[in-house]
Amino acid sequence: MKLKLLKRSLFFVSTILVLQYTYSQTLETQIDSVLTTVFKKKDEPGGVFLVAKNGESIYRKAFGKSNIELDVDMMPENVFQIGSTTKQFTAIAIMMLQEQGELNVNDAVSKFIPDYLNGNNITIHHLLTHTSGIKDFTKMKSILRIARKDMAPKELVDFFKDEPVEFKPGEKFEYNNSGYVVLGYIIELVSGETYEDFIETNIFEKLAMNNSRYASDREIVKNRAYGYHNRGAFTNKMFVSLSIPYASGSLMSTVDDMLKWQEAINNNLLISQSTIDKVFRKNTLNNGEQFTYGYGWRLKDIDGVPTREHGGSVFGFKSMGVYVPSLDIYVVGFSNCDCNSPTQATRQITALVIKKFKK
Repeated sequence: MKLKLLKRSLFFVSTILVLQYTYSQTLETQIDSVLTTVFKKKDEPGGVFLVAKNGESIYRKAFGKSNIELDVDMMPENVFQIGSTTKQFTAIAIMMLQEQGELNVNDAVSKFIPDYLNGNNITIHHLLTHTSGIKDFTKMKSILRIARKDMAPKELVDFFKDEPVEFKPGEKFEYNNSGYVVLGYIIELVSGETYEDFIETNIFEKLAMNNSRYASDREIVKNRAYGYHNRGAFTNKMFVSLSIPYASGSLMSTVDDMLKWQEAINNNLLISQSTIDKVFRKNTLNNGEQFTYGYGWRLKDIDGVPTREHGGSVFGFKSMGVYVPSLDIYVVGFSNCDCNSPTQATRQITALVIKKFKK
């Protein structure tokens, strides 16, 4: 009798394990199908993708080459420039300083930069939410004059601070890199540290994001993925001084470190829950119209399920991350060619994972 019960128990356990394995394999196959459509050739630039559920990785793979000249395969550990995903870190740094009593999101820009044009009417909140109306310096023709020049943050802000506003602060939402450059400069003025040092000390070191850093084309970066363009043929990325994207787009990271970042947000390791609620709150324009941007994240949905997401693009690289709060699902993807955007693939994968875990 005991033997029969033991056999039944073993059969039951083995059946469960087989079902779990099949379930996992099915999801993996579906994700593979999405990504092999984007990264079709093994000898071209590729990407790295990670999917996590409840803080644990359930999918983590690399595709293509991290260096096509040296024929080096991509690895999940590769370090990428993440472009505008940097804005998440800048926004949280601002909120950390607010919790320390060093500033307030309702402070006017003129409090920190007295000679900023219309600075009395533009607040930190406007900068965080892309509603300031200031000129986006990346759309100015004169940016070609400075693109390869190493500039101090004050020099970069001075480059556009006297440009007329394009609309009244709070009048509309218009994605704007200048706003996050100004935020980076404010972080420096308030903290007494460089933006690079503040982020690396107060975020990367604190969270053991050991493979994240302010980007550099000169320093040795272990496991660096090299960036490419495809304009009929693959070429190395154009050189642009990384002092130019600055606090709007000059960080580097790995998918593993980005999971640490997401977990830090979830577990209030850097700022309190009440502040987190402000970061992920949909905001309103002067006329009361709501728009879907918080502080450093877009607040959207996939198949009706709310998401927090943001992408990034900088010469030779693209990034995308999507978090589903209700299901604790995180999907992040990096590409080392700006010809391959991970945005659609990341959202498609998120939809697949939502379907698997949604009750």
